[in-house]
Parts: sequence; C-alpha cells; structure tokens
Amino acid sequence: MTTPLTTTAAEVLARCAELDRLSADPHHLARLHLTPEHAAANRLAAGWMQQAGLRTWTDAAGNQWGRREGTTPGQPALVLGSHLDTVPDAGSFDGMLGVVMAVAVAERLRGTELPFALEVVGFGDEEGARFGKALLGSQAVAGTWDTSWEDLRDADGVTLRQAFADFGLDPARVGDAARRPDELVGYLEAHIEQGPLLEAADRSLGYVTAIAGARRFRLTVTGEARHAGGTPWERRRDALVGASEAVVAIERLARASDTIATVGRLEVRPGAVNVIPGRADLTLDLRAATDEARDGMWAAMHAEITAICDRRGLGLEVVENHRAPAAACAGWLQQAVVDGIRATDDLGAAEPMGLWSRAGHDAMALAAVTDVGMLFLRCADGISHSPDEDVREVDVARGLDAFEAAVRAVAARWQP
Repeated sequence: MTTPLTTTAAEVLARCAELDRLSADPHHLARLHLTPEHAAANRLAAGWMQQAGLRTWTDAAGNQWGRREGTTPGQPALVLGSHLDTVPDAGSFDGMLGVVMAVAVAERLRGTELPFALEVVGFGDEEGARFGKALLGSQAVAGTWDTSWEDLRDADGVTLRQAFADFGLDPARVGDAARRPDELVGYLEAHIEQGPLLEAADRSLGYVTAIAGARRFRLTVTGEARHAGGTPWERRRDALVGASEAVVAIERLARASDTIATVGRLEVRPGAVNVIPGRADLTLDLRAATDEARDGMWAAMHAEITAICDRRGLGLEVVENHRAPAAACAGWLQQAVVDGIRATDDLGAAEPMGLWSRAGHDAMALAAVTDVGMLFLRCADGISHSPDEDVREVDVARGLDAFEAAVRAVAARWQP
C-alpha cells in the first residue's frame, strides 16, 4: 500500500536553492570540504532528514547521515545519497539534487514497511576541490581511506589533518566511518547526467551501466628562465612552449580514442612578460569506460610528452594525485532503476536509456564495499560544474517517482 506523496519536485528545487545560500563566496557558489559552509549544509540536510523521520548523525569523515529501521531493527541498509560539496563557481544541482531527492524519497516511504533499513547520506567531499583528492567522503565509508591523504594541503597551506580537527573531528578516527558489506543492501544515487545525451534523445531519465575509471596527474615541465630579449632561439629552454605542445598532444591522442582527457589548469613561472618561462605546471584528468583503456592511453601520452621534453631539453616530473577504478553498476540494481523509470509512464513504447557515466560519482567509491546503481536526470544542454547548470521541474518530478519506484523494486527483489 502506497502512502501519500509528501514531497514535490517544487519543494526539492526550493531546498536546492536553500543550499545555494551556503557559500564561501557571496557572488559564486563554493562549498568545500570541512569548512563552515560544509557544516551548515550538514545541519540543513539533517533537519530535512529528521522531518522525513530519520535518525541523524555525522560520521567520522564529516558525512551527514540519516536512518530509518526496517521491519526488524539492525537490518542491513539500502543507502540513497550523493554529495553536498561543490566545485568553485558551481551550479545548483550537481550532488545536491541527489541528496535532496534521497531525503524526499525517504519521506515518501515513511509509512512503508521495507525489508531493510533505509539510509540517506550527504557526502562531504566528492569533488576534491579543496585538497585536490576526490571522493574523500565516500572512500572513508568504503573503507579505502589512505592515511597519507592527511598530509594533503589546501590553497592556504592547511593540511587535511588540521581541517578535520578544525571541523571538530579526530583524524585518527576516520576509519570509524567505514561500513562493512554485511551492513549494506546496496547504494542508489540520483544525479544530473552532466552531459547532453538524455537531452539529445528527449528523455527525462536514464540508468547508468558503468562509471568511468579516472586518473588525475600534475605534470611539471622544467626549463630555464632567461631574458626574453637577450636569449637566442637555440639557447631557449621554454617550459611553456613544451607544456603547450604536450597539451596539444594530449588532445590529439584522446580524440582519436574513446578516452576523455582534460588539461584544466596551466600555471607558468616566473610569469613575467619579458622572461622566458622556466617552469610550467599543468593538470591532466583522464577517463575511460575501462581501466585498461584509460591506462593504455596514459602510457601513450606519457611516452609522447617525455619525447617532447627530451627534444626540447626540458625536465618532466609527473605526480599522480587521484586514481579511481571504473565501476560497473550491479545488474540487479540497474534493473531496479529501469523498473523505476518505466513506472513514470513517460516513455511510451521506448525502452529506458542506458549510459556509461563519463563523470565520476560517489557510487564508484561505494562499489568497493557494496552493489551500486544510478539514476540520471536530464540537465539543460548537458552543462555542469557551472552556474548555468539547470534542470526542469518535470524531470525532477519524474525522477522522484522513478527513484521511489526503484527503492520499491529493490525491496521486492532483495533476499537477506
């Protein structure tokens, strides 16, 4: 027997707007890990979770949780969630929409008996915008935390260890956030697509088949800083020109394959108009549907960039600062999401659309400890990580119905 729907798409969007106000920058949305804005978002989300009838707590990694027991106390939990942190100058829906939708589904199911506990989580760090390491919140929950990360520093020189202490958490107890496989039924995440494929197909919703494996690097090209006028061409060891050639090579190699590569930052030193650059630092974000394709592309890129630097008399240093394996969504949870999409009755004779996710998500970290599934919602022009990020109320309404139906489908299939 279903209960009356108590949370509408309009209310979900209004809650996303409330989260927008929790920003370190009054002009642009920026909510980073273990900051006062993160704490405020946790408090706001906890209030909504409590309204939905969930018991709430913040775990040892700073993630915000809510839980309602199933038919028997202490049963394993189906976890719904996403992340509350943002990139700098963010949009209103990446991560946040998934958290708010999860709370809304928990509220809709408040009077429904489930054969498992239902939990909602708002992860504190998915983007990695503060410390340069993504998925800190969900990796703590998955039990894949690396204590060396505690030495990471933000732009102000604050270590992750110190940030934990400033937030009121003990960095030595991060391991307490880890969950065991026997505590979990699975993890379902609703998220905007962050790409244009659903919109191009005129679909509100899609299901995710797999999440791209990602690696991130910092590359330092070292030359020699010298006078721009007094140094002849044959004596120049220009780090910026070498780095620029490397950027072009990265794009050329990736475009000829099924991988995706992005150089998102390029910094030059000393940065004077009349000085040949002596150093260039660039970032590389590399993704593919499989780890094998991703790693093979990195090997090809590394060989070509090394050759460029050797030819130009430049040094090259490479530091890998993030690696996440590709994650396949579990077949039975894919089917639950497909059933949920079908329940929205907006497809006609069409089959639900499956996509592999080019973007990373908390689900890929949780895949190390439990089965995962994802529901994608159409976003305007596929834009994300931008203030222009947008969703339509009708798509959120269909997403809520599909997400609720997916939970019911899990309940019908799950055997303890």
